[in-house]
Amino acid sequence: MSYLKRTADMVLAQHLEAFGAVLIEGPKWCGKTTTAEQMAGSVIKLQDTDMRDEYLATAATKPSLLLNGATPRLIDEWQDAPVLWDAVRTAVDKRMAPGQFILTGSNTVDKAQIHHSGTGRISKLNMLPMSLWESGESNGKISLMELFDNPNLDIDGIESNLSVEELIFSACRGGWPATINIKSDKAKLLVARNYVKTVCADDVSRVDGVARDELLARMILRSYARNISTLAKKTSLIADVAASGEISCTEPTFDDYVGALRRLFVICDIDAWSPAIRSKTAIRGGLKRAFIDPSVAVAALGLTPEALMTQLNTFGFIFEQMCIRDFKAYTLDFEPHISYYRDRYGLEADLVLHLSDGRYALIECKLGSRDIEEGATHLVELKRLVGEHNKKEAQVPLREPDLLIVLTGGKMAYTRPDGVKIIPLACLKN
Repeated sequence: MSYLKRTADMVLAQHLEAFGAVLIEGPKWCGKTTTAEQMAGSVIKLQDTDMRDEYLATAATKPSLLLNGATPRLIDEWQDAPVLWDAVRTAVDKRMAPGQFILTGSNTVDKAQIHHSGTGRISKLNMLPMSLWESGESNGKISLMELFDNPNLDIDGIESNLSVEELIFSACRGGWPATINIKSDKAKLLVARNYVKTVCADDVSRVDGVARDELLARMILRSYARNISTLAKKTSLIADVAASGEISCTEPTFDDYVGALRRLFVICDIDAWSPAIRSKTAIRGGLKRAFIDPSVAVAALGLTPEALMTQLNTFGFIFEQMCIRDFKAYTLDFEPHISYYRDRYGLEADLVLHLSDGRYALIECKLGSRDIEEGATHLVELKRLVGEHNKKEAQVPLREPDLLIVLTGGKMAYTRPDGVKIIPLACLKN
C-alpha cells in the first residue's frame, strides 16, 4: 500500500524543524499515525496489545525510558499515559534540539493530568480526514493559496472531473484513508458507519472513563446530523432527541455527551463572525452545527448515496460540511479559523475563512447553479457593508475581504464581473 501524500506532511516537517516535539491531534482513522511514521526515526505504539501493559508500567515508574530511540521518536496514542507529556517536555529541555518527538492522539487530555502546557517545546498540529485533493478526486487545478496571493488569477474555463453523483458518493464514503484500497463501493461505505458505531459504543465512554449510554450517544449524533450547517439551538437538539421517544436527555447530560464527542474530534461547531457592519442586535450568534467529516452525518442518519440523489436539499447541508473539511485541510500551515456570518435581514456567508496573517475569504456553498446568483449577491453586499463601515469609521477600518467565493458542485470555474469567483469544490487544492 503506497502512502498518499497529505497536506499535513509539509506542515509537520516545518514544525519538526522549529520545535522539540510536535503533537498531531485529530479523529481516529484520519491517518495521524501513518503520516507521522513517514518522518519518524523510531516508533512506540501504546495501544500495541502485546506491549501495552509493559509500556504503561514503565510510564508509571520511569517514563523517560520510553523516550529512548532514534529521533524523531513517535509516541502513538500518548494520551493513554498522560505522564509522557511532561516527560517529553523535560527531555526537549535537556536535549535542546528540534525534531525530537512526534506525539499522536485521537482525543484530548484533561489539563489537570499534565503539569505544563508545553508552550515553546511542543507544537500542535490538527489533522482531518482526507480532502478531495488528498484522496485524488479533486484535480487540483485551482490552488486556494495561489488565489489569496493573486486574487486576479485567471480561473475561467477550468472544469471539475466529478459529477454531482460522484460528489454525493464521496461525501457518504468520507475522507477515511482506510477506504482507499477497498475495491467495492458498498464496502467503502461501511467504514464511516463503523466509525459512528465505534464512537457511540466504545469511544464516548473510553475518552475519560465515564460510562455513557450507546443509544443516547447515537441519538445525539443523529440530532446533530439532522441540524448540520444550521444554527439550531441546544434546546432544539435536546427536544429532537426526546421526540424520538426512545430515550430522555437533560441539558447537563446533553452537554456531557457533546463535550465527550468534541474531545474525540467528532463534533467541531463553527462560531459566528461579528464585524461592526450592523448593530450588535442585528447579527446572529450561536454555533453552526458541524462534524469533522460529512460521512459522519450521513452514517448517523442512515442515508445512502441513492437516497441523497433524490434529496439534494439535504445533500446541500452535507456538501457544506465537505467544503469546511477541505478548506481546513488546504490551509493547515496558515493556522486558519472558520466562522460564518448571518444577520436578521437574511444576509449571510456560509463560511468565513480567516488566515493567521489577517487575510480572509467570504464563501457561500451552493450545490447547484440555480443558487449561485443568490450566493454571489450576498457576498457582494457583505463586501459593500464593510466598505460603508470604513467610510464612516476611517480611524478603525475593517479589512475588506480578500476573496469572494461561491463553492459549487458544478462543472466549471469562472470569475463573475462583480469579482465573485465560482469554483467547483473538486477543482481545489491547497
